Amino acid sequence: MTADLARLDDAAALVRTVVPATPQYCWPLLSRRTGAELWVKHENHTPIGAFKLRGGLVYLDELRRAQPQIRGVITATRGNHGQSIAYAASRLGLAATIVVPYGNSVEKNRAIEAFGATLVEEGHDFQAAYEYAVARASADDLHLVRSFDPALVRGVASCGLELFRAVDGLAVVYVPIGLGSGICAMIAAREALGETAEIVGVVAENAPTYALSVAAGSPVSTNSADTIADGLAVRVPDAEALAIIRAGAARIVTVSESEIRRAMRILFTDTHNIAEGAGAAPLAAALQERGRLAGKRVRRGAGRSGSGIAELRQPRAISRAISRRWMSLVPS
Repeated sequence: MTADLARLDDAAALVRTVVPATPQYCWPLLSRRTGAELWVKHENHTPIGAFKLRGGLVYLDELRRAQPQIRGVITATRGNHGQSIAYAASRLGLAATIVVPYGNSVEKNRAIEAFGATLVEEGHDFQAAYEYAVARASADDLHLVRSFDPALVRGVASCGLELFRAVDGLAVVYVPIGLGSGICAMIAAREALGETAEIVGVVAENAPTYALSVAAGSPVSTNSADTIADGLAVRVPDAEALAIIRAGAARIVTVSESEIRRAMRILFTDTHNIAEGAGAAPLAAALQERGRLAGKRVRRGAGRSGSGIAELRQPRAISRAISRRWMSLVPS
């Protein structure tokens, strides 16, 4: 996949018809914690609370132009990708079927349905849901939207274009890795603009498929991906995404569940934004690499809303932090 700036700018123009450029802020408390000038790109300010919307808008627009006879699409998701396709499909009058695994985030399931999609629960994890979606697409003559595709990457790259154009001299950008569209889009934006920042991928210790695959030089699947960071819960890597990551990422950082929870708590206390696990993982990585970041200008990967924190799995640390915050506002 080549980084063609004109093509990325065309995709970004389409995205801006729905999503204005999201803000990026340098938070002093986060900077103090990391020993670097740390910027956060607030993708929680999109209509679905995540960067994925950018990709869905571009993908379905290109699909509709290329195949105007298409009437229905199907995809598998843990949440944000599904919301993206549901939202974009509703704008184009397309029927969308979104497959999620059993036990998926209740809040994200509700959001998907609110955007007008048909929600189907199937499989014990994302991979099982994806395999069901593949079979269902064939049986019902639906267009299958994979979770990684060059058109999705072009749309998501609008986030990177905004960031690099708004903040000069970025040295390092941390990006969470689910199936890979986010980090591949950041790499594409960097290359298209001729920037030199290191792109660092972040995976969960409990879902290390991309870390293992980069180390091995070829796809390595895992038997499970049980992590609080739903957006990182992938056990089978995409070969195309892996090739881009191997060529364009400086390294992959693996973060533990406790590091993710701590980063979620820090983001709430330091910025008053609630981040889901995948959105907090890049901060966890930056904190882990504090020693090598001293004095640098750093961007934490795509911020996301708290909608991905399943009600029954919400960390006690976040609950306590929120409780303390609101209790402090109540007069005694």
